[in-house]
Amino acid sequence: MDRMTVFTARRIRTMDPGRPVATAIAVADGRIVSVGSLESMQPWLRRVPHDIDDSFKDKVLMPGFIDPHTHLRLSGTYMGLHYVGPIPSHTDEGPQAGLPDRQDVIARLTELVDAANDPNRPIIAWGYDPGMQGGHLDRDILDAISDEVPLWVMCYAPHIVYTNSPMLDRTDVSEETTAHGIGRYPDGRLNGWFIETGAVGIASRPVRDELYRPGFGLAALRRQATVAINNGITTVADLGWGLESFEQEWDDHYEAVNDPGFPLRMLMIPFDARLVAKFGEERFDYLDQMRGKSTGKLSVHGVKFINDGSYPSMTLQLNYPGYLDGEQGLTGETPWEDMVDRMLPYWKSGIQIHSHANGDATVDMTLSTLAELQQRHPRFDHRFTVEHYCISTVAQGRRLAALGGLASVNPYFVHYRSLIHADSGFGPDRAETTARLGTLAEAGVTFALHSDYNLVVGPMAPLIAAWVAVNRIAGDEATVMAPGERISVDRALRAITVDAAFVLRRDHEIGSLEVGKLADLAILGADPYEVEPIDLRNVPVLGTIVGGAVHMAND
Repeated sequence: MDRMTVFTARRIRTMDPGRPVATAIAVADGRIVSVGSLESMQPWLRRVPHDIDDSFKDKVLMPGFIDPHTHLRLSGTYMGLHYVGPIPSHTDEGPQAGLPDRQDVIARLTELVDAANDPNRPIIAWGYDPGMQGGHLDRDILDAISDEVPLWVMCYAPHIVYTNSPMLDRTDVSEETTAHGIGRYPDGRLNGWFIETGAVGIASRPVRDELYRPGFGLAALRRQATVAINNGITTVADLGWGLESFEQEWDDHYEAVNDPGFPLRMLMIPFDARLVAKFGEERFDYLDQMRGKSTGKLSVHGVKFINDGSYPSMTLQLNYPGYLDGEQGLTGETPWEDMVDRMLPYWKSGIQIHSHANGDATVDMTLSTLAELQQRHPRFDHRFTVEHYCISTVAQGRRLAALGGLASVNPYFVHYRSLIHADSGFGPDRAETTARLGTLAEAGVTFALHSDYNLVVGPMAPLIAAWVAVNRIAGDEATVMAPGERISVDRALRAITVDAAFVLRRDHEIGSLEVGKLADLAILGADPYEVEPIDLRNVPVLGTIVGGAVHMAND
């Protein structure tokens, strides 16, 4: 090394049990040379030219936060569309207020129809949340707004698209269509719903040019990089590679992420259904090829299966007694009876599997699949990960531990949605015990916290995720949901640093501040171990350090 930079701080929380606290960290060539104090580093300082950076001498440094389940590029698809969600959101025109209920959404869509200059041009909106806004939309509701102007409305996540009759006509779906995810009324008539990725893809074809407008991918990634800096995030994983185009998505990420000034490392995790559809038996060759193109900041990792619907859309799969309203939920594109055979080639190839499972019925299927994979081809350190793990049982947590599996959990729903779904959707028992982190901790399961940003109603803010996990306070800011499922501050902070790195199989490079690891840090205005647990979400995030390069918030 030619030169080192030594950052000093009031306190450095390393997440390394051998040296948990330090006051100085030496960095060279993007990696950590030494952790400790200026005094302990003297053997290095005497031999290597160096600079002492005291910019953070009264601040707190930690390993850069990791969000192991995001969709940053895809989020940019929606930013230029008409927003009809329930909470404030950022659009290309700036901040926009949320719409409290379904009637407000209907009024907004009516305004857009009335203002339409071209009745043949579809009105395309996103952000609708049936749980928060009073139930699903459908063809008849939208036809009452207009049976001439095509209306296309996507939920907050691309699990459901609602259309009116003119828009339905443009999808080439007919009463005889039997494709998975095409919704119908009880009498068999098409209801304008397109449910889950395959059907949503069908619904999206007529509006593809508007959704995937030139340059949106690069702009989205650069926009979301600012969000990451402001929340102390240095690494994310995108768990939807291939939903639009493997090639274009990779090119956008490659250009953006490998820019020396880009403040994020990213992992691209492909969607199995898209891999199979595009590459068939050649998909493993393709993955090998793309892994060869990985860089220090952008890498190919694992594979994802979507096996049920979403928590906010109330489309996940539940065991008895099911939904309050008798709904059944949805499955993914791969039939459950085919899951073992579909996952087995990845399993045998040593590729880490990420299995989307929101409901307890889906968790059961996922755990049984993992058990069968182990039976057919035993593996150690497979890091099979259950994604979301929203509704589960104590027994499932213990079984996950016994099978050596991991969990990547979205805790935000405890705060933002549990009270809603206690009375709408899942019932009080399941809503209260959403995200059983305490059970996972007691069972000895390694888990991470994630946001799924921005495909759910919630922020990409790891300290808020940790706050929810530690306190489990509902949206009324008073009710504690299943207090026995709370976890310690230390466990929550591990779940956004070193344990999140383990889930992504990157714990040898990131997640803790140890010699030889990448110099990725979060810069904080207070010590999250010192504040009261109830104040964890209020710890100021001042910026990040990625590979030794400083990125201050709001720059």
